[in-house]
Amino acid sequence: MGRKQTSGLRKRGEFWHIEKQVLGRKLFESTGTSNLKAAELMLARRIEEVRQAQVFGARPKRIFRQAATRYLEENMHLATIDKCAHHLKQFDPFIGDLELHQVHMGTLLPFITARKKLGRKNKSVNLALSVVRRILNLSARLWRDENGLTWLDTAPLIQLLPLNDARQPYPLSWDEQYALFRVLPDHLSRMCLFKVNTGCRDQEVCQLKWEWEIVVPELDTSVFLIPGERVKNREDRLVVLNRIAQSVVDSVRGQHADYVFTYRSQPVERINNNGWKRARRQLNLPVRVHDLKHTFGRRLRAAGVPLETRKILLGHRNGDITSHYSAPELEELIEAANRVCEGKSGKTPALVVLRHRAINH
Repeated sequence: MGRKQTSGLRKRGEFWHIEKQVLGRKLFESTGTSNLKAAELMLARRIEEVRQAQVFGARPKRIFRQAATRYLEENMHLATIDKCAHHLKQFDPFIGDLELHQVHMGTLLPFITARKKLGRKNKSVNLALSVVRRILNLSARLWRDENGLTWLDTAPLIQLLPLNDARQPYPLSWDEQYALFRVLPDHLSRMCLFKVNTGCRDQEVCQLKWEWEIVVPELDTSVFLIPGERVKNREDRLVVLNRIAQSVVDSVRGQHADYVFTYRSQPVERINNNGWKRARRQLNLPVRVHDLKHTFGRRLRAAGVPLETRKILLGHRNGDITSHYSAPELEELIEAANRVCEGKSGKTPALVVLRHRAINH
């Protein structure tokens, strides 16, 4: 005879599910296992947790992986959710099976050490630590079970690493820009030329859509308004086109129905791909994709563009409603953006000084 099924467990699909009423509380949840013995052990543990919580006010034990899963499920709307998931996947071998109260700087140290051995900068490690800190804070302050108990008694102090190894921005000189863009594949060269003339982030360029283009007939030009949910700071991003950026857009107009920049009729996932890396190695340039945004910002500053105008052109958070600009205001922004279109003849002493400082330090 086959083994009698345990009361409170039901096989649905691949996994066993708990379906039982304990001390007036109904348990309906998956065990996440197809092994009956393991499911029985999990059922016994959950029954005891409910009894301890209701009779003695004891907090059920939860592992970090459960909290990480809940965080991802509740924050799918975040523009950075993919990066959060990536960080949590890296953490899982180190703290995934630890109970929440066991996650602290001591147990995070092996992760930090491993990332540093791989050559990761402190800023990169801090981004990952910030996700863990957020989850622990939510567990201690917001997330509560059916008995009103928070998932965690108190959140430990998660200290971020000092940014003493931060890489300095590397704004391109005009000669370096010309050399780099010549050896890039054509589709990347166009994207980078657009980026260095608009200050857009990598994903803002890769995901740029024609539906976001707004024609400004009074100025015989157009701008793009990227929705806030596609922007890192969650604010609508006004992309002003100087004459070079406008020419890049016009050169690809009609190539794809939805996306401005494509490769073989498909959107480009990221600029920092093999084509970019080969070109950078060929020229032995320590430039990152994000340095194109720095280059635009430095050139604006060198051209005497005021700070508030630079913030708008670079898409920095400044509290303004960027979707409301009059034609004269747009004209002023376009004129400011055009100041970085001078090419070699427009090299400024300020940029030369910055380049010498970067090399000497």
